[in-house]
Amino acid sequence: MKNPITAYLKKIFLSNKIIGEDTQLQGLVKADVLLQRLIAEKQIPGVAITVLEKGKTIFQKSYGYADIEEKIIIDPKKTQFRIASVSKPIAATALAYMVADGIIDLDASFYDYVPYYPKKKWDFTMRQLASHTAGIRSYKGIEYGLNKEYSIKDSISIFKEDPLLFKPGTDYLYTSFDWVLVSLAMQEASGIPFENYVQEKVLQPLGMCNTEAEIPGNSYPNATSFYSKNRLGFRLSIPVNNYYKLAGGGFLSTAVDIANFGQAFLAKQVLQKDMLTQFLTSESINGKPTYYGLGWQVSQDKKGRKYFGHVGNGVGGYSNFYVYPKEQLVFSILTNCTNPNIQEELDEVISLIIERLAIPLS
Repeated sequence: MKNPITAYLKKIFLSNKIIGEDTQLQGLVKADVLLQRLIAEKQIPGVAITVLEKGKTIFQKSYGYADIEEKIIIDPKKTQFRIASVSKPIAATALAYMVADGIIDLDASFYDYVPYYPKKKWDFTMRQLASHTAGIRSYKGIEYGLNKEYSIKDSISIFKEDPLLFKPGTDYLYTSFDWVLVSLAMQEASGIPFENYVQEKVLQPLGMCNTEAEIPGNSYPNATSFYSKNRLGFRLSIPVNNYYKLAGGGFLSTAVDIANFGQAFLAKQVLQKDMLTQFLTSESINGKPTYYGLGWQVSQDKKGRKYFGHVGNGVGGYSNFYVYPKEQLVFSILTNCTNPNIQEELDEVISLIIERLAIPLS
């Protein structure tokens, strides 16, 4: 079986579209060079990328290491990364199934499902939590990297006594605590542990066999080591327990699994159109879009191309997941480093691939 990347690059070279100068590199070739540079310039320890077009893999590669000291090579199909907030679209898909099954009403009060949560000045709904318009506060200080053995229910002690920052529905504030509450309500409404429901309704049906909750004490032999970066280079990131915020940023996954997850939406393998529309439509505040639906970023890139997906940043992991419906493209890019400040480079990689594919080869 021919490698589609190799065949594609060979056709480019044979058509004399690339002369060899860096400034003249185009599309997949230049994208490959940019990703190599991220490793060579020690901006990230490792990265895996999978790009699908109409369900077919057109670019799939890894760079750098899953473990620097052991020099363990990354496999885009098997190597698990912390996907951080790319967990939210997975959780949102599970929520959508729960809504479709009549277990959750998006416009019902959160207190209908979690009556023991401390009352606030205003009521707020499940839809407002899922869209980050409920007024729940975001992380303070070291809360971003807690290493405490919280369950989802226990973890609300972090923020449950704090007042809402604004009247729900009047403003937007992105916070993973919203999705802690969503997952808690899902557990209470269904009587099923959140991770079990996600496994049953999303991961297993879509064949995402390398995607799972990162549970403290469990062994994950295919997972990368997790790094942070300072002026001296890479170091192992601080220990962290992401289990309680599983819905907002606690899953492990591979570049291939995340790409296939996106493709399931393009292939209409997930839910009915009217349900998906609710989740994949940007909310608006005072007539202005928030560019966020229900667990999904819904926006457009610098060239005006519409996409849905999510960016994730967590301890030991940074991720990009984009689905471009018009172009029928899915991008999954996962790294094993906390906030490496490479979004501009990743945006260029994505744009180069999209634009190159739009140019027919002679």
